[in-house]
Amino acid sequence: MHDFRQLVSSGSPLELIVGYSRAVRVGARVFVAGTAPQFDDGHCPDDPAEQARRCLDIIGTALADAGGSMADVVRTRVYLVDAADFEPISHVHGEAFHDIRPANTTVVVKQLLDPRWKVEIEVEAIIAKERSPMQ
Repeated sequence: MHDFRQLVSSGSPLELIVGYSRAVRVGARVFVAGTAPQFDDGHCPDDPAEQARRCLDIIGTALADAGGSMADVVRTRVYLVDAADFEPISHVHGEAFHDIRPANTTVVVKQLLDPRWKVEIEVEAIIAKERSPMQ
């Protein structure tokens, strides 16, 4: 038996240009691509906590579109451009994942694709069997 492969799009024109999906579900596993804090109209908040919230909102939507939720997240990766932003961003991460407690890696990078972005977040999830469409 082969696991199904579901591609989840956010509608970004970059997905077709670059050749990626916002998320990919294979069986019970969901991989959400690095997610930037940009709104559909192109604006990006300056506050690092608001940026983290925006990333997590986009991630939550992608997980829902794949049949899951934030409760299914087992790993997060957080990319910061300034270590000084760790505290406000980690508080937002903690709000979202306090009871879920996924494995986490946070790294400081030289820069992200857009100079306005202070954070980018990616996650991996395993959808609980009772919600799996493979049943």
